Amino acid sequence: MVETVPGICLSLSIPLEEGGKPGRFSRHRLLHSSNLLASKAQLSVKPRLYSFSGRTGSRYGPETTRANQARDHILEKNLQGLDGLLCVGGDGMFSELMHGLIGRTQKETGILENCADSALVPSSLRIGIIPAGSTDCICFATVGTNDPITSALHIIVGDTQPVDVCAVYHARTLLKYSVSLIGYGFYGDVLADSDQYRWMGPCRYNYSGFKMVLLNRSYEGAVEFQLAENPQSSPRDQTRCRTGCLVCSESSERLKEESEELKDKNLKHEDIHDSEWHTVEGTFVAVNITCMCSACSKSPDGLSPTAHLADGTADLILVKKCSMLQFLKHLIRHTNQKDQFDLPFVEVYRIKALKFTARKTVSIKKGFFGRLFSNQPPHSCWNCDGEILHYPSISIKVHCQLVNLFARGIEGGQSSSLFTC
Repeated sequence: MVETVPGICLSLSIPLEEGGKPGRFSRHRLLHSSNLLASKAQLSVKPRLYSFSGRTGSRYGPETTRANQARDHILEKNLQGLDGLLCVGGDGMFSELMHGLIGRTQKETGILENCADSALVPSSLRIGIIPAGSTDCICFATVGTNDPITSALHIIVGDTQPVDVCAVYHARTLLKYSVSLIGYGFYGDVLADSDQYRWMGPCRYNYSGFKMVLLNRSYEGAVEFQLAENPQSSPRDQTRCRTGCLVCSESSERLKEESEELKDKNLKHEDIHDSEWHTVEGTFVAVNITCMCSACSKSPDGLSPTAHLADGTADLILVKKCSMLQFLKHLIRHTNQKDQFDLPFVEVYRIKALKFTARKTVSIKKGFFGRLFSNQPPHSCWNCDGEILHYPSISIKVHCQLVNLFARGIEGGQSSSLFTC
């Protein structure tokens, strides 16, 4: 059954096996969005998606043609009767659907989304991703691969994987949500610089990255953060988040207990989560926050290999001022089995909230490369899941299991040298 929805999407029905009994199926209705401007990888996805859709009784739908079109559609249209959202595209398309779904849910439940103190409510709808982007970080972290057929099968089976979401605020006003990278310094500079080389395609990130490594800029700032409450979970604890992760399962139980306590005692979320703030001041090459491993094809283990998908925490990675060769060594370790945190200028913490205050000073490497790229702003910007945030001073709050995906986490057999939980 296929129902056309006016605008950019269509509602399609995919038969899912019901109760695990062969031969019995139920119909799940998904709102389908795809990105007309996605990477060329989408060209290879379409024929397989047509084939998949034909077998499941659905078909490929209309595509978005402008930024935030899918988000606006979800915020405005009636989603009653739907079981989830389906996107064909990369991490940017997923971000649009996520922003629309979170925003709509808060509006319907009367939650003040722009208030930094609000405890946001998750939606009952799940998001399915058919990967067709340049990095597909979300699929790598939640499925273990960016293969479209694998993702489609998770949708057919009806798997569910909750995911933590970081809310980014400036002056206590919401800026963006993030599930992968929030980066100041190196990753912010790479994104801002690459924007002027869009004609180069995805290669622009390699060019700008090489350029920023040579420049070796560093920024002064103060990082305040609240540590995670679970002392048994650490970015250096040598465990991986896999299907059936015990750490995430315990977080699910804790989240239910907290919800009941808040409801029974009419408390605010902060009343039962008021922990100490820690401060690190200094000059940083990079300040990175991620609430998943943020893996991709170039970095199979990601920015933080032991980060969990649904434990209500994020990993804070501080790369302090160092030489160009030292920072290059740190970056290279993202591509092999060596510990990228086992360096004297790198600190990592598992946190639940953060405040960053930027100083209006910048350190630029002297010499040939410093003179070559001397026309630089006095501070960096933030790279928030591939989008630029121009406010250097921000705050971040982790919302536990705010979004649900059609996924089941990375299978244990896909783990590398570290233990699985």
